[in-house]
Amino acid sequence: MPAAPFTIVLLLLSLLLSAPLPSGSAHAVTPEEMLADPALEKRARDLSKNLRCLVCQNQSIDDSDADLARDLRLEVRRRLTDGETDAAILAAIRETYGDYVLLNPPVSPATLILWTAPLAIIAGGVLLLIATRRRRDDGEADGSAADTMDTVSYAQSDDDAGQTMPDPS
Repeated sequence: MPAAPFTIVLLLLSLLLSAPLPSGSAHAVTPEEMLADPALEKRARDLSKNLRCLVCQNQSIDDSDADLARDLRLEVRRRLTDGETDAAILAAIRETYGDYVLLNPPVSPATLILWTAPLAIIAGGVLLLIATRRRRDDGEADGSAADTMDTVSYAQSDDDAGQTMPDPS
C-alpha cells in the first residue's frame, strides 16, 4: 500500500506539468495601439484575427509580436478610423500582400492544391494501407498452402533419402 500515495503524487505532478500554459503572444496588441471607441476596437481585433502575420508561422497579426504584424494592426486601425468598411480593408490588404495574408484563403484555382492536398494524401494513405493488407492476406493464404505442399514434399524426399542412404556405422 505505500506505493499508492507515491503514484498519486506522480499523477498529479504529470497533470500539472502537462497543463497548457498561457502564451505570451496572446497580448501582442499593446495599449497604445488600441482604439478609444470599443466598437471600432472590436472590429479591429476581429479583422486582425483573420489576417496572417507574414513573418510568423501561421499566426494571426492579433497574436504576433512581430514588427510587420504591428504595422498591419496599425494599418487596419487607421483604415477603420478613416471610415472604411471591413470588406474594403481586407480587399486593400489582400491586394497588397495577396491571398496568403488571409488565414483562411478563398478556394480558387491558385489555392486549390492547398485545400485538396491534405485530403488526397489521406486518401492515398488509406488506399495504400488497404492494398498492402489485401496483398498480405492473399500472400498468407497462398503461401500457407504452398508451404504445406513444400513441407510434404520435403518430408517425402527425406523418407526416400533415408531408404537409399547406407548405414553410417
